[in-house]
Amino acid sequence: MKKILITGANGLLGQKLVDLLTKQPNVELIATARGDNRLPFSEGYTYQSMDITDRQQVLDVIGKAKPDVVIHGAAMTDVDKCELQKDACWAQNVSAVEYIIDACRAVDAFLVHVSTDFIFDGANGPYDETAEANPISFYGWSKQAGESAVKHAERSGAPVRWAIARTVLVYGIAHDMSRSNIILWVKKSLEEGKTIKVVTDQWRSPTLAEDLAMGCYLIADQEAQGIFNISGKEVLTPYDMAIKTADYFGLDKSLITQADASTFTQVARRPPRTGFILDKARTVLGYDPHSFEEGIAVLASQLK
Repeated sequence: MKKILITGANGLLGQKLVDLLTKQPNVELIATARGDNRLPFSEGYTYQSMDITDRQQVLDVIGKAKPDVVIHGAAMTDVDKCELQKDACWAQNVSAVEYIIDACRAVDAFLVHVSTDFIFDGANGPYDETAEANPISFYGWSKQAGESAVKHAERSGAPVRWAIARTVLVYGIAHDMSRSNIILWVKKSLEEGKTIKVVTDQWRSPTLAEDLAMGCYLIADQEAQGIFNISGKEVLTPYDMAIKTADYFGLDKSLITQADASTFTQVARRPPRTGFILDKARTVLGYDPHSFEEGIAVLASQLK
């Protein structure tokens, strides 16, 4: 039996992890998040309220649970909000990681830390695991600082065994979620006959939330150390994604117009070309993600 504790259980990744891990016969799951449990079911796991920005709470909850593995998925991920609320961003994306590392060290838990393609400047994606980080937003900088804390964890005191799961543009449908995603936005807009502007000069590897959950589970199950790219397998522009979405649902593609990123005013800078090379995750973990079309089909089945 492997005891796994996850952070951010109420979020998109967290919900998919709870879904996946409660189905594994060899896993005992402890789900944590700030405040109340907002998951639609409560069987098969225990829930514990934990604010990752409260060091003592993190040490107490993880200390009491004594998990074999901690999957740390909780983070402040709104890129523009991070630019405007730097203190909150640092507290959630850096300080919290340090508390979780300390708690993992105390109980000798293996740490799986979730990170992002936004640690890169996007000058020459797609990237492999050895690429040099160079963030261009405060969010990216905070996530890189979080990674650094994890990588250097073994240098201070007892060693902490760790893995970093980097991902890109996660999409999916979760229970009770306020945030939309590109597929739902395109579908809704076109069904309402609205013209939409979609950028053609940014490249990403859109990641189905179920695939990210599976990647995290594969790392946790094998306690595979090091950095792993866990994303979708194609490098697409948002325009490509919009066209594929329209095709899948049989909607009017003529409503989709091309735009470049400079026509949108956003607080934080975005890396133009990211996307990931997945050879390591495929070979080491046996990770095999859905294509974007298959991801749309998964979402469509969940909408019913």
